Amino acid sequence: MSTTAEISALERINTLLDDNSFVEIGGLVKARSTDFELAKRNTPADGVITGYGTINSKLVYVYSQDVSVLGGSVGEMHAKKIVRIYDMALKMGAPVVGLIDCAGLRLEEATDALNAFAEIYKRQSMASGVIPQITAVFGKCGGGLSILTSLSDFTFMSDKGSLFVNSPNVLDGNYKEKNDTSAVKFQSENTENVDFAGTEEEVIEGIRNLVDIIPANNEDDLSFEETSDDANRVCEGLMGLKDDVQNLIAEISDENVFVETKKEYATDAVTGFIRLNGSTAGVVANNSNLLSVGGADKMAEFVRFCDAFSIPVVTFTNVTGFDTTIAQEKNLSKSLARLAAAFGEASVPKINVVVENAFGSAYTIMNSKGLGCDVVYAWPNTKIGMMDADAAVKIIYADEIAKADDSVKEINDKAKEYAELQLSANSAASRGYVDSIIEPEDTRKYIIGALEMLYTKREYVLDKKHGTV
Repeated sequence: MSTTAEISALERINTLLDDNSFVEIGGLVKARSTDFELAKRNTPADGVITGYGTINSKLVYVYSQDVSVLGGSVGEMHAKKIVRIYDMALKMGAPVVGLIDCAGLRLEEATDALNAFAEIYKRQSMASGVIPQITAVFGKCGGGLSILTSLSDFTFMSDKGSLFVNSPNVLDGNYKEKNDTSAVKFQSENTENVDFAGTEEEVIEGIRNLVDIIPANNEDDLSFEETSDDANRVCEGLMGLKDDVQNLIAEISDENVFVETKKEYATDAVTGFIRLNGSTAGVVANNSNLLSVGGADKMAEFVRFCDAFSIPVVTFTNVTGFDTTIAQEKNLSKSLARLAAAFGEASVPKINVVVENAFGSAYTIMNSKGLGCDVVYAWPNTKIGMMDADAAVKIIYADEIAKADDSVKEINDKAKEYAELQLSANSAASRGYVDSIIEPEDTRKYIIGALEMLYTKREYVLDKKHGTV
């Protein structure tokens, strides 16, 4: 049994939704199979409560697995109820929230249950990019059920949850006491599966905050919220936050609200949602000078979500290169390609702010002008170019430096010249790669102004079925 059995499936729904807003659908459904004497067992709602309600007055569809009924296991009718919720959500253009607490596939129903699983996967695939999909793991979520979380856009996990494809005890050389790969700490820090982690109460509150800030579907944006925050507010001290990007992002946001995604995973990258003058924007930022596999994948997935739901993307760039380990090298090129493709294909308004360094290929894939960024800003004294001036000079003038009487002075002189010609924001701006050099404290008003200008942006997209990167 789940450790969360004392909290009923209905209680979770009522805590999540606005007071008295829940309407149940399919409450009289029971298991249809009669094998293994299932007909003699009481299976109210077949182990899952489904219906609709509101979060901050916004329509959402929800299902919550009932661990008190056959362990919340997924059988034929259980899955059909979830599929029906998806069908209704797609017609109405509303998010689906799944509350997971499940023993897994219902063994008594065998192939019927397997087919039912596949039908849920199919609906989730159809819904991807059309309506937001959110799952929250409160109890067990293992095997094929874990795929539901990865097919969703966002996954929440409580500190009592257990998420896995293979149980920790069946992994070669491992056992649960040694390394609990199903625990929230492992899943949020080492996999790309979990966006938000916390207590059950924090998870419920997090879902409400997320639903409130993202659009209801890919056509109707209901995420706008009136704000009293001044669009021209000066953000004093922003320069001092260039190495504290979470606070930098929060500082420019309306009321300083920042809903961060995958906070514990790939911490060299930061992604999340803010509001600017009432409208939702997605933010991508470097939190390290080096891009990693996980960081690139994290950013690419986020940018693709924003593009699917017409959410503008704002990037804060501060990067000098790529992570340099053998483990990273195995997948780095592919991950970087996915990030480049995500920015290159995105047709939403794209704004980039260079806050310190932007070097080499790492800069080009961080929403650069050549990749299709609409507006690029740079703070004063930023460095934009191929590489650090000293390193560049040592390559370009290798022979001259070797012959010089004072090689250190020669390097310093040449480096100063190179920096002025090829490594300054002014140099990049003179070539059209930077649109404006702005003071850090004015960043908020410049971004809001650019987003207002780009509000009606329309971009021609080549006629193709889909990309392959």
